[in-house]
Amino acid sequence: MPLRFCSPRFLAFVFLISAIPIAYIISEERAVPATHVFHYHSAGFFRECAKWDDQGQRFLVSFLEGGVGEIRVPDDYATGPGDVVLKEVTVVKDFDLAGNSSLGIAVDRLRNRLLVVVADLLGNRYSGLAAYDLSSWKRLFLTRLSGPSDEKSFADDVAIDADGNAYVTDAKASKIWKVGADGEFLSIIRNPLFTAKQWYKTLVALNGIVYHPDGYLIVIHTFSGNLFKIDLAKGHEVKLIEVVGGSLVFGDGLDLISPTKLVVAGNPSGRLVESSDGWETASVVAKFKGPIHRLSTAATVKDGKVYLNHLVGMGYPKKTHALVEAVF
Repeated sequence: MPLRFCSPRFLAFVFLISAIPIAYIISEERAVPATHVFHYHSAGFFRECAKWDDQGQRFLVSFLEGGVGEIRVPDDYATGPGDVVLKEVTVVKDFDLAGNSSLGIAVDRLRNRLLVVVADLLGNRYSGLAAYDLSSWKRLFLTRLSGPSDEKSFADDVAIDADGNAYVTDAKASKIWKVGADGEFLSIIRNPLFTAKQWYKTLVALNGIVYHPDGYLIVIHTFSGNLFKIDLAKGHEVKLIEVVGGSLVFGDGLDLISPTKLVVAGNPSGRLVESSDGWETASVVAKFKGPIHRLSTAATVKDGKVYLNHLVGMGYPKKTHALVEAVF
């Protein structure tokens, strides 16, 4: 007999199906973590990116609803109980950017500032890059990258080179904006390799990006899993890095552990990639499975250990977020 909408049998079926993921989430949340986790309370459900600021002894996190927070780690934290929950404090909330999301962030310690990518998440009508002083949190500049009259764009992540230039990925239109150290817009990097052949692989394009100390960028294309090397000394020459040993599809934020080791966040929670030839080729050498239901979006390194930021916070009214150590 077929199920009828609003019938007791249909409603029971819907309840049963919906209860399965809820039960899974509850089970995962109650499980003892396999690795160390920094938990912190927040006022918001979604935290897109997190980076460790070693001099400030704090994690800096971006708010999907717009803004930046800090989570200070006390000096005696390591000797405290394992269930200590830290506190997020809002340090940036710009009313003139209301309605936009804060996404990728990068700590520019040499210039004592934080770079923050800002974008219109739903309408793709605005993309920008802001810089803030790490001591006073005064905004140093705001550079508009795209507006309503430009092509649909979505600024996503940012990396900083040795001269203070910033490189911002466009996850919508598959390009990279270059912004000078003082906030001046410089150029756009485009390349046919950035555009996947299949239309469905263009839905989320260029995403995580890092600057390598040897003078090039490494950037990932989320839906294709392609990893690119962009040589800044050779006119922004773009090469596809040949990756073996596993897929990088759904790769999100990146961070370098060393010149030869790269962490790729994104479900599954994290992947470790190594290269022995200057990132002409690379291998996926290990994977880490964290709380998949929380959605891993960014990676950062603290005291030589990798921590993965997770997008979704759990609980109400206080939302508990997790920065999970990834052990490969």
